[in-house]
Amino acid sequence: MAEINLKGISRRWGDFVGVDDLTLHIPDREFLVLLGPSGCGKSTTMRMIAGLEEVTEGEIWLGDKMVNRLEPKDRDISMVFQSYGLYPNMTVYENIRFPLRIRKVPKDQHHERVMKAAEMVELTGFLDRRPAALSGGQRQRVALARAIVREPNAFLMDEPLSNLDAKLRVSTRAQIANLHHTLKTTTIYVTHDQVEAMTLADRVVVMNKGVAQQVAPPMEIYDRPANTFVASFIGAPAMNLIEGEIAGGTFTSPVLRVEGLPHPVSGPVTLGFRAEDVEVVSEGGNLSAPVYSVEKLGDSTMFAIRAKEDMIALKAGKAADMEIGETVHARIPPGACHVFGPDGQRVEAPGL
Repeated sequence: MAEINLKGISRRWGDFVGVDDLTLHIPDREFLVLLGPSGCGKSTTMRMIAGLEEVTEGEIWLGDKMVNRLEPKDRDISMVFQSYGLYPNMTVYENIRFPLRIRKVPKDQHHERVMKAAEMVELTGFLDRRPAALSGGQRQRVALARAIVREPNAFLMDEPLSNLDAKLRVSTRAQIANLHHTLKTTTIYVTHDQVEAMTLADRVVVMNKGVAQQVAPPMEIYDRPANTFVASFIGAPAMNLIEGEIAGGTFTSPVLRVEGLPHPVSGPVTLGFRAEDVEVVSEGGNLSAPVYSVEKLGDSTMFAIRAKEDMIALKAGKAADMEIGETVHARIPPGACHVFGPDGQRVEAPGL
């Protein structure tokens, strides 16, 4: 087991900055998720930790050892990739066993360790098969077992569920969570899928353009996004963001007025609120606009309404029944609102 420290690491290719001055402390046994859109620097960060990408500036520490110049094989880290990377001519048993052979682990330990890893990912009935005879989910479990069998200091997982269909993603995600609970090994997990981040992580690093925007537990990121980028990236649907002015605790815009905000700032701001915090009312409220689209989700109903140039998402009960073009009246409670300054950064209310 090992803690991991990234001290001001950067990766540049000429004038292009892939990762910019990233500092992170990842405690032993933590499950850390690097989350962000394509090109944000999350995979580059992982590849630098693994030794697959050169560090332009900064230091990477695994435990008490600075590993910038160590080869990947000497870092005692197991990686699981989006592509399974299995050997097609080997059985499942031999694919799982392969890291032990490469690392010259005594042969009398191989069978016990392979069987233990296979049992953890429920593959004991498939050990004689070759990868071509397996489903995508089973192949990913072979890749997981091959990482487990090494008993490394840390796991690095780079979008391991991207090639799986929706049902398999859910079951494999649960398996990864259970494995982490069992093995208690430091894990860094890269994804663009916020559901994976929210359900798996102890902490999430939200990245954009090579810079960490916020580092916090999942629910803190959801409840208190640090800036408008995080607010717009986390949540399904994303947080509604309306530009306007605030004065004396009252926000006004061409489409919305919210009174009683506990924020002392004045001037131009962006007001944020989530779809589930909007109250659909029969009349009155502080927002009225025609329905643009309706989505029946079974347990709830999602409405999109268009208010001038703003598209606003509302979440109502499953019995809510409105037609496109019909006017919706809604109330946004002041306590559910988030305020962001002209620089896009969160403005905290006093006492928070």
